[in-house]
Amino acid sequence: MNILVLNCGSSTVKFQLITTDLERIDRNADKKLARGVIERIGGEAVLSLQVEGQTTQRSTALLHDIRAAVDYIIRWACSPQANISEIRSITDIQAVGHRVVHGGERFVSSVLITDEVLSGIEDCIDLAPLHNPANIRGILAVRELLGAGLPQVAVFDTAFHQTLPEQAYLYALPYQLYRRHRIRRYGFHGTSHRYIAYRYRQLRNVPREAVNIITLHLGNGCSAAAIKRGNSVDTSMGLTPLEGLMMGTRSGDVDPSIIDFIGTKEGLSAREVESLLNKQSGLLGISGLTHDMRDLLDEAQSNKDRRALLAIQLFCYRVQKYIGAYLAAMNGTDAIIFSGGIGENSAEVRAQICAGLEWMGIKIDQERNTSMSGRQEGVISTYDSRLAIYVIPTDEELLIARDTARCVQPPTAN
Repeated sequence: MNILVLNCGSSTVKFQLITTDLERIDRNADKKLARGVIERIGGEAVLSLQVEGQTTQRSTALLHDIRAAVDYIIRWACSPQANISEIRSITDIQAVGHRVVHGGERFVSSVLITDEVLSGIEDCIDLAPLHNPANIRGILAVRELLGAGLPQVAVFDTAFHQTLPEQAYLYALPYQLYRRHRIRRYGFHGTSHRYIAYRYRQLRNVPREAVNIITLHLGNGCSAAAIKRGNSVDTSMGLTPLEGLMMGTRSGDVDPSIIDFIGTKEGLSAREVESLLNKQSGLLGISGLTHDMRDLLDEAQSNKDRRALLAIQLFCYRVQKYIGAYLAAMNGTDAIIFSGGIGENSAEVRAQICAGLEWMGIKIDQERNTSMSGRQEGVISTYDSRLAIYVIPTDEELLIARDTARCVQPPTAN
């Protein structure tokens, strides 16, 4: 089954084409065909398109909306220019899997998209006003371009964290606010944390119930998850992706009174302060330079820039605090796993985070750590480290494709 995986944002569409089915999943024989991203949708969009194993093609095109971007992706995939042997016409795209950011309490797993499901996604717009509308536009674009009969599947960022217990997901607010408006911790990056847990299970050859780990998805967006007996029992992001770890442009945890304080002092509305916390804070806000950890590490090393160094220290300190909290909440764990763009590629950040955990008997093998980057996976701790430390590159798109195959082709009963 050839599956188009879409991740639609307000001005960006990311995609992958993956061949998978139930038999391939069982044999880990999935095949990636192509990938890409279209940015700055709404005008002269920037396109980066790549057939697997070939050089990335970069270009621009006038694309006014998400529908136009999805149409461009489909036409490119079917074109002689792409020359994908498995995709010669639109009929060769047999299903579409969508990353949907928020499923509220209703969606606890991936589902085949029906009108009722689409209505449920719309009901969650209040919880994710920046994300769910774009996800919906992607679903409707596929319906229009490929026909209502083509199976589409929604894979929810929040679903994996629906196993959180009440004491982990409730805020200490008047309980009626939860009852009326479902104000609670939902968590995000769930597909990534689920993939990491699955891959750890494969590497260790242990059953799901034996998976007790702390997963760290560290990229431009960052989150931590405590996974006990294979289930998410706590996570750092909350009602929205703003809570938790310090990120590229997001502040992470702050005193809620800061919102009113900044608004009064700076003459900003609550919405403007929220935008400041989401888009002008984090690594960018502290350094005053950039949200890119790679550039900050270069700046700190080459020019000894104080604020670049401070941003890195703050970032690592916040991660250490969450690891400590989750170790207490889980009564210990077997492994800590780094993933995401920073987690997978920055040996320096991994080493600095683990350096604050030496009291636990954690020992990093410097040679292993330094050599681990560029989609490599494995252990970076020493053999006598009390906890194992892993790097496992995430693959959310693969999991979305697999979930799509499972929903479209459910296993038949014997």
